[in-house]
Amino acid sequence: MRWLERDNQLLQVRLGIASSLFLALRCKNSHTASHCLRVTMLTGAWGAALGMPERQRDTLEVASLLHDIGKIGVPDRILLKPGPLTPDESSTMEQYRLMGREILRPSCNVPEVLEIVHYCAAWYDGSRPGWKLRGEEIPLGARMLAIADAYDAMTTEQVYRPAMSPEMALAELYRCAGKQFDPELVKQFAQFQLHDPKKYHQQVLRRWLKQLDPELTKAQWCYQNLDSDAARRNILSLFCRRHLETTRTGIVFVDPFLKILYWNPGAERLTGISKSSAEERLFQPDLLLIRDEHGRELTEGDFPVLQALQKGEQRYRRVLIRTRSARDFIVDMHVAPVMDGSGILQGAVVTMHDVSPELSLVARCQSLYEMATRDPLTQVANRAEFDRVHSMFVKAHLDRKLPCSLILADLDHFKSINDTYGHQAGDEVLKAFAKVLKSSCRTGDVVARYGGEEFAILCPDCDQTAAARRAEAIRTAWAEMDQPALGGQRSTASFGVTEVQPGDTPSSMLARADRALYMAKESGRNVVVQLGTGLASASDTDQEIHPQRLEQGVLLEQVLVTPVPVSIAAQKLQGFVADHRVKVTQREENHVQLLVEGGGGFLRRWANRKNALVVDLWFFVPQQQQKTSSSTRIRVRIALRRPRERRRSEALERSHQLLASLKAYLMASELPETEEKDSSKGDQQVQWVPAEIHQLLSDR
Repeated sequence: MRWLERDNQLLQVRLGIASSLFLALRCKNSHTASHCLRVTMLTGAWGAALGMPERQRDTLEVASLLHDIGKIGVPDRILLKPGPLTPDESSTMEQYRLMGREILRPSCNVPEVLEIVHYCAAWYDGSRPGWKLRGEEIPLGARMLAIADAYDAMTTEQVYRPAMSPEMALAELYRCAGKQFDPELVKQFAQFQLHDPKKYHQQVLRRWLKQLDPELTKAQWCYQNLDSDAARRNILSLFCRRHLETTRTGIVFVDPFLKILYWNPGAERLTGISKSSAEERLFQPDLLLIRDEHGRELTEGDFPVLQALQKGEQRYRRVLIRTRSARDFIVDMHVAPVMDGSGILQGAVVTMHDVSPELSLVARCQSLYEMATRDPLTQVANRAEFDRVHSMFVKAHLDRKLPCSLILADLDHFKSINDTYGHQAGDEVLKAFAKVLKSSCRTGDVVARYGGEEFAILCPDCDQTAAARRAEAIRTAWAEMDQPALGGQRSTASFGVTEVQPGDTPSSMLARADRALYMAKESGRNVVVQLGTGLASASDTDQEIHPQRLEQGVLLEQVLVTPVPVSIAAQKLQGFVADHRVKVTQREENHVQLLVEGGGGFLRRWANRKNALVVDLWFFVPQQQQKTSSSTRIRVRIALRRPRERRRSEALERSHQLLASLKAYLMASELPETEEKDSSKGDQQVQWVPAEIHQLLSDR
């Protein structure tokens, strides 16, 4: 930051207490402030070469430092725009000279400074509207400043064009001499540039630092002691990394308003745009003509940098950029928000890695992968990909005891849409619905078309309460959306939501969500129904089974207690039977017997093992609690169907998982050992309640 300290020192001696005006411009746009300082050094050296009187040089130098002060009032969207301005934007820019004079008028006691700042934009032949003076009526300082201003702008690199060489810039000044610029001053400026201008620059620096009278400088302005650019340096210090100047990866720092704070050499190499011309510009898609990897233009909502700043979350996307040489590169763009110690957003770090050399093979592999995993109509995951990911999600979340939810959605009366509006209109509705689902997803969620008009959303690390809220938000948004393919009519959808729970398999979790969706359809459609207990029911599932003397073939036996009455417990058991696709083999009074086939839907990884399990359940309410409690006790016994069957250890593991699933469905826990002893003393101590059980299961 030595250059900044030097510049601040020069400002203090040149402007004195009026340095605040220049620092305000630097805070607004440091690119413009640096330009003003360079132009001041140029006009000061030129004035010295011409032998201009010191008072006149003082006036010219002060006016040069502050000639762009009016840009403080120009909106950033115009001031930092990398492309051509529209007529309305150009009109706004024309006003900044007037703004500059009005900003300086209350504090500047030198009228000549105001005149130079105002008339430096006037054309020598008077053809530019808005200025009444022409030719030598324009103040000499304004005519000199106009030439130096244009020369510095042309020889400095810009986002939209490279810098001109000094020779080309002088040629352009000559081309405009007599129209925009004073022709005689253009000749003098050219001579000055051709005869070692550096010695005059050094003369200006020595004069500023040693010869200027500080008290005389201060007397021209109102006093106010100002701090330097400490705030800006503090923000930039968050991004300091030792490798920034050596990595070949493009790295860009932006502030919360997309203004570029830092542009590293890797970004210069990748884009062809230099650091000096990129910094202080807005990092928007049109800066590098950023498109998606298929060449489609990105909207603001798709731009990963803006998404990361708005949501405070990292974003990753493969995009296509166009360099200044009109060459296209495919880069992996990763955007990470940057927070300070108080958690306040300060901006984002953007990294751009060129993957063009890797693209050929990767593209072919990606194309094959997309074909294998994507639904061709809606471009969401297909059923095969859903089944693969769902299986991994269930296992991982159960192992880590983390919530994972599943949302099934089905478009209501979709057949009537096809019959009334045609299949093409139906396809458009499917694509629109898929787009709504994708737009509602977090990073890591999986949206899939499960079949026909049915879609699924896998929500990792999300409990069913949060998933139900999301489903409700999607349902509301979809119900309120006009469908052009249906002539402006609207469509609705029904949703079933569940969460993975102990003992679940992908098939049982999916069956439970499908049952919830069926209930939503049966209850009138356009609703969200939630089923299951989720991992909240897992508090007891990891308890060890107490050692017992069991009959031959019996794997485990346990008494459970659920806080719900027997009628609700029966409904929950009905859900277990439906979701796990087990068979009800006996129904007698309070007793139900289930058969879990080895090749059935429960725990498919055991499908090649033929050791079927028999589950016996006895429902009862203790006689002493019949009037004081609504709880229900269930005695569970799980046994091998064939007592001498092999692979008993695998069957025992399977029975434990089966018991965990029963606990989750029945919302039950293990009965304390003391109460279990009491309940085992005989049937005389319990009141049997068989009616609800055998009535609810009779249809199965």
